[in-house]
Amino acid sequence: MAKSLTLGEVAAALGTYSAVSLHGSADTLITGVAGIEAAANGQITFVSNPKYSPLARTTKASAVIVSPDFPEVAVATLRTKNPYYAFARALELFYDAPQYPPGIHPTAVVDPSAKIGAGAHIGAYAVVAADVTIGDDCVLLPHVVIYRGAHIGHRFFAHAHAVVREFCRIGNDVILQNGVIIGGDGFGFAKDGLTGNMGHWHKIPQTGPTVLGDNVEVQSNATVDRASVGETRIGSGSKIDNLAQVGHGATIGEDTLLCAQVGVAGSAEVGNNVILAGQVGVVGHLKIGDGAIVTAQSGVGHDVAPGAVVSGSPAFDNRIWLRSVALFQKLPELAKKLRGK
Repeated sequence: MAKSLTLGEVAAALGTYSAVSLHGSADTLITGVAGIEAAANGQITFVSNPKYSPLARTTKASAVIVSPDFPEVAVATLRTKNPYYAFARALELFYDAPQYPPGIHPTAVVDPSAKIGAGAHIGAYAVVAADVTIGDDCVLLPHVVIYRGAHIGHRFFAHAHAVVREFCRIGNDVILQNGVIIGGDGFGFAKDGLTGNMGHWHKIPQTGPTVLGDNVEVQSNATVDRASVGETRIGSGSKIDNLAQVGHGATIGEDTLLCAQVGVAGSAEVGNNVILAGQVGVVGHLKIGDGAIVTAQSGVGHDVAPGAVVSGSPAFDNRIWLRSVALFQKLPELAKKLRGK
């Protein structure tokens, strides 16, 4: 059955996270949430990108979440400093997420030495190996595999086919989407040195665990490799997008975003509140400072200062890169002038 709340009730709920002021009728009935281009009567939408501001004047939505200084529009508004965050919270009000009751499916395999907290849901064909510890209210969906000796906190949620390898440590409120592998072997090989450059590669044992802090989410088919020695660490609050890879021994700080297809090579150090946009590549053994942003498809081969915004491959200051790209398009014309033609 679809949910319905008055706009006043929505404002009150959102106001528990940040200040919200309601402009319009509190009795307006809200039955759902939608993007501003598709929103219909009875739905609430939002504007955070100025590109979509004109649509607020013509939207069919019953209410719009906007910033405090947004111009008045015909429909009711909820005004808050962070409309996008408020919209995210509004989605939670109306979305009925699947519920997973406690219990262990008959086809699951749980080693007798494993310690599973209260309220666990362990789905079909999941495997929990020896000496594993998992906290309360975990959800392991079908075909999840937890290797020996892993230690996992409370409210762990692993979607189908996620894997946590041996001795890895995971904090509270961690989400692994489908196909994630935490603690797979790092890409470590050494030449045997017996026949020069034509020698054979010898596998380096990957003995160190991967460690995830609290409130980390790793999305589908991403990997965080274990370390040869020491640890691979993902700081609390960080989010890793689909098809990204974090190499062995790398360190990712807190509240950092690694977007789709990012690759961070071994032993790199990425700071707190960093954004690595899609398809960024980071060379190993370097440092990216707190608050830095690396734009899409850039290649980082040197340290990046805290707060810097860099682009290109090799990456350099974003403002210079923008000017350089504009000039690059004019090179054929400049070459023609230089040739005198």
